[in-house]
Amino acid sequence: MLNKNHLLFFLIVCMMSQPAVIRAQSGPGGTYQFLNLTTSARIAALGGANIPLTDQDVSLAWANPSLISPKMDKALAMSFLDFYSDINCGSVAFSGTLEDLGSYASSIHFVNYGKFIQTDAGGNILGEFTASEYAFQLGWGRSLDSNFSLGAALKLVYSDLFNDISYGLGVDVAGTYRSDDKSFHASLVLRNYGRQLKAYRSGEREAFPFSAFAGISKKLKHVPFRYTIIYDRIDKFDLSYDDPLEDKVDPLTNQPVEKDKVGDFFDNLGRHIIIGGEFIPSENLSVRVGYNYGRRKELGVVTRMSTVGFSWGIGVRIKKIEFNYSRSTYHLSGSPNYLTITTRLSDLFPE
Repeated sequence: MLNKNHLLFFLIVCMMSQPAVIRAQSGPGGTYQFLNLTTSARIAALGGANIPLTDQDVSLAWANPSLISPKMDKALAMSFLDFYSDINCGSVAFSGTLEDLGSYASSIHFVNYGKFIQTDAGGNILGEFTASEYAFQLGWGRSLDSNFSLGAALKLVYSDLFNDISYGLGVDVAGTYRSDDKSFHASLVLRNYGRQLKAYRSGEREAFPFSAFAGISKKLKHVPFRYTIIYDRIDKFDLSYDDPLEDKVDPLTNQPVEKDKVGDFFDNLGRHIIIGGEFIPSENLSVRVGYNYGRRKELGVVTRMSTVGFSWGIGVRIKKIEFNYSRSTYHLSGSPNYLTITTRLSDLFPE
């Protein structure tokens, strides 16, 4: 179980995120929203938020550069996401270590939105076009001592939406704490702070989708199980949706409908929390599950919630290659498939 020192970090950032007045409307603003979409099967299985954990999985470095360490030296990860319709996403990440300078991780992420039919104002078909977005990231991580590490990442973003082209530059900064026995990790991450260098349209620059999250992970002492708790969107507390069709006045009494402030508070609080569990019976097998309450509230159909917000996955190591597969239920219309293959080049090609 966690002791008071382990929980201190997590409780502080939770309190920091709660303003005195609850605001309306939700969602991270800005453009380049694909930066918040993970392609890692392991992350997707645990609810969609990054795991505070230092191991050789370089796919974790995309959202948390403070996890970059010598454990990832010469690690390679290739991910593919079969998203909705004909939208495809993927990434390739590689990490290395430079003596006395720390470790680095470079990655390329892309989203291909498929083909679209081009028409004129009268609906006449003129042809077809495609749309895609790319992010090129270079991250650096370094341990301050056996317990603390820092990391930062620079990302170049390129977006091609038919005739509208945009590019920008962003940064991530992060810090991670590890217990002496490495069973407990805690991270604080500020993501996607940047500037649009070229707007889609002249004079209409948009903001990056800035967000911040904190998280903890704990491996149990006597059971091969690790759980994670993520507090997402520290930068904004109210993530609820103000439905314009919702009755603001009672049709019988013609009086304003009073909201349940306590219920709304805990509903908003729950939208920040993402939980996950990883059962590890052996070093060659992992079974993962996750739950994202915020996703369930935003994308679920009230009359049929089903498994929206839930996710699951499995990791299997065969010799020197690990295969990770997961499914994450966004909506009743289907669950995207995630596949990530990780290995270490030094294992495949020993010197």
